[in-house]
Amino acid sequence: AFTSIQRRQDVFMAGLNAEDNGDSEWVCSMGHMMGLFDESWLGIPSSGKMAFLRYVEFNRIADGKIVETALFCDIISVMQQVGLNPLPLQTGAAFITPGPRTHDGLMFDKQDVAESKKTNDLINQLITDLTTSYERSPEEQLARTWHKDMIWFGPAGIGATYTRARYVKQHQDPFREHLKDIVFNGHVCRFSEGCFGGFFGWANLSMKSSGNWLGLPASDHPTEMRVVDIYRRDGDKLAENWVFIDILHFLSLQGLDLLDRMKQILRT
Repeated sequence: AFTSIQRRQDVFMAGLNAEDNGDSEWVCSMGHMMGLFDESWLGIPSSGKMAFLRYVEFNRIADGKIVETALFCDIISVMQQVGLNPLPLQTGAAFITPGPRTHDGLMFDKQDVAESKKTNDLINQLITDLTTSYERSPEEQLARTWHKDMIWFGPAGIGATYTRARYVKQHQDPFREHLKDIVFNGHVCRFSEGCFGGFFGWANLSMKSSGNWLGLPASDHPTEMRVVDIYRRDGDKLAENWVFIDILHFLSLQGLDLLDRMKQILRT
């Protein structure tokens, strides 16, 4: 479907998996696949123009070879790029997601172990706050681990947001208010290298929709979220966060096939 493809990588990092006490080694690549969208893909009509497929992949390495891969890509973003919006208007901004502000995410050389530990410890604190510290207000909670001018690059359907206050308004509040019975299931892989780190789960969270998340009605069907978070630390706090959520899977468990919904839009 895509011709003249370029892999435009923004983050490349590797490390030992904290989820299994360092028994496995993983490599992560994040960025965009760019090409000419010349043939339809998953029912998304081609444009004949440039298109960017946002991706992140985690590869587990053993004996110098890849033995396991987890790949996430933002399919909804490709729909938006050809003018299709199968979901209601998102709360955050929509654009081609940039890489790190510092342009230092491609780590092909060995990084300082102490810096990697600082990043890992900060991400661990963030996870603890998100899963246990319910007594604090969102702003108080975020101030412990995030810079005030944080940038959160969310997936298409949610969008990106800038500053702690706007992140709370445009993502965290809708998430907390419109999803219920949330259970944290843990991660498959979590590691840091230098000032960067991240994790993915399969699935990270289980929940139900109480209505109006992504602008959609409530559902009694249990669902789950497969999520990737990639972070950049600046000093003693986090500065940037790139987030991938398998929204198609999340909605399919509630009986909504977003690819089919897109086809219905095309027929109108």
